[in-house]
Amino acid sequence: MQQNGRNALRTVADEVAGLLDRLVETAGGQLDDLADLVTTADRVFVHGAGRSGIALRMTAMRLMHLGITTHVVGEVTTPAIGSGDLLLTASGSGTTSGIVRAAETASAAGATVAAISTTDDAPLSRTARMTVLLPAATKTDRSGVASEQYAGSLFEQGVALLGDAMFHTLWQRSGQSADDLWPRHANIE
Repeated sequence: MQQNGRNALRTVADEVAGLLDRLVETAGGQLDDLADLVTTADRVFVHGAGRSGIALRMTAMRLMHLGITTHVVGEVTTPAIGSGDLLLTASGSGTTSGIVRAAETASAAGATVAAISTTDDAPLSRTARMTVLLPAATKTDRSGVASEQYAGSLFEQGVALLGDAMFHTLWQRSGQSADDLWPRHANIE
């Protein structure tokens, strides 16, 4: 069947809903563990390539709204990572070379590494203290079985939604109101 806008929206909505249903069953406790790593870290660094990296930048912004010192790897103002810090990464395959090297460097510097991936059997997960598994297609899976969407779209959508759920968890734990967070919102956009 040829996709029109309505059908495409239904495809995306159905796949995201199915992913979230699976995550509620499989990753709810992992989300709490990841939130614990964030709250105990001195600073949080996020790193992902391409669209996964864009999704993690959204999470970085929300963590900053909570008052958590957060950096995006690759920005010119990002300091050296070290002991007491957390590197939060995303790679569907768990083999993205730049992400794996950054995780190894962070670990060697004494930082904790957490990963979001479709697999826990890859170099990134072997370096990470914990891996949150997103049951979605990687960008190289063009079979249409795990997702009808193109090139890892469902994984990237899952990274963004997982980040929002983690933020919501941390926000509720913090006891801060929306008014408390608002002064940290950008005012020179």
